[in-house]
Amino acid sequence: MFTAAAESLLRQAREIQAEELKKFCSRVCQLLQKEDLGPDALDALRRLFLIVSATKYNRRLEKTCVDLLQTTLCSPSCPEPLQLLCAAVLREMSPSDSLSLSWEHVQNTRQLGLLASVLLAQGDQKLVRSVGQRVLKVLESRQPEGPSLRHLLPVMSKVASLAPDTLHEDQTSALNKRLVDWLRYASVQQGVAHSSGGFFSTPRARQPGPVTEVDGAVATDFFTVLSTGQHFTEDQWLNVQAFSMLRAWLLHSGPGGPRTPAADDRSELEGSTLSVLSAASTASHLLPPQERLREKAFEYCQRLIEQSNRRALRKADSDLQKAVSAPWQAGGQALAAPSECGMVSPQCLVEAVLVLDVLCRQDPSFLYRTLSCLRALHARLCGDPACVRALLPIARFFLTHGEAAAVGAEAVYQHLFTRLPSDHFHSPMLAFEFIQFCRDSLPLFGRNLGILRMSFPNLFKFLAWNSPPLTSEFVALLPVLLDAGTAVETLHLLLDLPCLTAALDLHLRSSQAASERPLWDVSLRTPGCLEALRDPQFQGLFQHLLRAKASGTPERLAPLHQLLQPLASCARVAQCAEAVPTLLQAFFSAVTQFADGALASQLALLLLERSDSLYQVPGYEARVHRVLSAQFLALCKLHPSLVVERAKELLEFVGSAGGLRGSGRVLTSVVWAIGEYLSVSWDRRCTVEQINKFFEALEALLFEVTQLRPSVTLPKCPPQVITALMTTLTKLASRSQDLIPRVSLFLSKMRTLAQSTAASSVHSEEDAGAICTRATELLNLLKMPSVAQFVLTPSGEVSEPRYHRDTNTALPLALRTVSRLVEREAGLLPG
Repeated sequence: MFTAAAESLLRQAREIQAEELKKFCSRVCQLLQKEDLGPDALDALRRLFLIVSATKYNRRLEKTCVDLLQTTLCSPSCPEPLQLLCAAVLREMSPSDSLSLSWEHVQNTRQLGLLASVLLAQGDQKLVRSVGQRVLKVLESRQPEGPSLRHLLPVMSKVASLAPDTLHEDQTSALNKRLVDWLRYASVQQGVAHSSGGFFSTPRARQPGPVTEVDGAVATDFFTVLSTGQHFTEDQWLNVQAFSMLRAWLLHSGPGGPRTPAADDRSELEGSTLSVLSAASTASHLLPPQERLREKAFEYCQRLIEQSNRRALRKADSDLQKAVSAPWQAGGQALAAPSECGMVSPQCLVEAVLVLDVLCRQDPSFLYRTLSCLRALHARLCGDPACVRALLPIARFFLTHGEAAAVGAEAVYQHLFTRLPSDHFHSPMLAFEFIQFCRDSLPLFGRNLGILRMSFPNLFKFLAWNSPPLTSEFVALLPVLLDAGTAVETLHLLLDLPCLTAALDLHLRSSQAASERPLWDVSLRTPGCLEALRDPQFQGLFQHLLRAKASGTPERLAPLHQLLQPLASCARVAQCAEAVPTLLQAFFSAVTQFADGALASQLALLLLERSDSLYQVPGYEARVHRVLSAQFLALCKLHPSLVVERAKELLEFVGSAGGLRGSGRVLTSVVWAIGEYLSVSWDRRCTVEQINKFFEALEALLFEVTQLRPSVTLPKCPPQVITALMTTLTKLASRSQDLIPRVSLFLSKMRTLAQSTAASSVHSEEDAGAICTRATELLNLLKMPSVAQFVLTPSGEVSEPRYHRDTNTALPLALRTVSRLVEREAGLLPG
């Protein structure tokens, strides 16, 4: 999060107008034209960069200002911070037609790297190739005392990704050889410190020592990104940058990469045979450059994994890990980046495993040498909470190569899906990477997909704690997690997701001492929450809510809703509640693709039960009811017979009037579905007795909700519910015509009631008018029972859309005839 001062600066940068920007550019031009570019010019360029980068759209700068920025960037005497800012501003302005940069006479590689970054930002393929060729010529130079090359390797990596066909085969081979030298043969002696020229500076104090490991031991093997020292040589910096671009380069130059016309398709026999014989491989110096690079990359990754087992001695190494990003992002800044617990940074392990995965995909001969190494690494990392992120690429490796190597890795997957979400659900970085791992690895799961599906309660912990950023990810993942066996339990958990967030919050708070909790901690003011967590009476419910795997028997968590009510006002719980309707829509979209009649009936019943049993977060119930009402109708439309099958439960729901909570959306949908699908035309098992039972229940409900003095326990009834009840009663009467007199009498009373002055105290004028109009229409229709049955209970063929489009059928004529018959002025004859 930004500080208040940073927020203020960003707001000012976004709100600056064109006229103000023009005046500010004039001041920047004046400062850049001075011979002495001092702190004022540096501060002005910083503000200019903030202005051009703070908005989504490109800012237009004066041509004079752009020209001066280019001149300053190309000036050999310009200080480096100013050049960095000039390049940053020009990159933000790209693509631009006013650039006229040239690198023909630039000798400084740092300056050349900045120029190349601006030119690559233009997106011109021809320009990208030109930059690539220019940078490659410098990289091919072998002068030991020549210009520093470490500023150009990131440019070369960018060129390879933007224009893969830039490099010819001989150029790729040459760069492969240089990468081998930088990776494997970097110096193991520290660099010479620059003397300050002080009195106490002595030649002996400036003598370089050997590079050490993080545990203080002298490095006897080759240099890596995890080697430590006070000062570093040029080839050591190149070693770090070569490792940072290694994976992308292997993918570019290897089999199946953009440079080769086709992938290296090896047969299964060849892979297994070569992998066994690879232990006695040919000497690496006799291999072609590309295969030699793979061999050295493999050695480098093995060396990194060995170094990762060492304990750091100094706290400064742990602090350094917190201050820098991952080594493949920060380049040389992460040469020694141990983690907080003393183990080396897990990011290096992640990158090493990813490189090994690429190597084994390109050359199966590395597979068996890698499997034993990664098995040992996985066993070691399982007990180290600081390195949990490294377990994801290890699991991905076994998913990719386990079947080819005939190696079962169920233990790896079980630990991954059981322990990590339960112990680290509060880590936002791990949460995002874990869900991305699940999505990206779906084609690889195969027979292990059941492990993923059974672990959905654990995955939902990530969602409950990090719902805003992970909602879209779970919308895409939900269809894979669902099947007929987990659909009901998943729906329960989705509806209880805000309650899960509150339980996770409470669980996290309970693991801290009271003195460590912030003063605004709600649980301190409501100790009942923490006591309930330890109460044996409720421990079973908490354990079920926090379970790691699907249990198959969902529990009713209503007691927990009341216990956790004090946490319902937490911001995290409110954010989770806002995401649930979107997730419910994705759930039903996926379920309706495979749900049979039994599952649809079960889900429809679940919707009714849970509509009155939700965690009371402000606004949550109304949003969920909106989704549940629509999805209940969708399930009924998909399987109309469930109205007859669930007649008992629907009668109980109507009789309890529980659907009147909120806006009555669920009750309206249930009433409409009864009137639509409680018919012999939809289900032959429908009887007159069933119709009469539903009629009496709905009639009693309508009588109760339309009283001018409603009961205290019954909330005010929305007009949509009243009109739906009247329509459904009329539909049922048209199917059992003995009920028509009762409905007609009731509709007459409803019309009189809606027109009375007493109704104005309950309903608005518009709502009362809608009730009166509906009652009049239904009364007119019931005057001709046969017509009413035809209109209110059409056959399946009549309901088909083609009858509404085909003017040659009898339906349009019938509809026109009915509309004339129900009018008092009209007769049977036309005209």
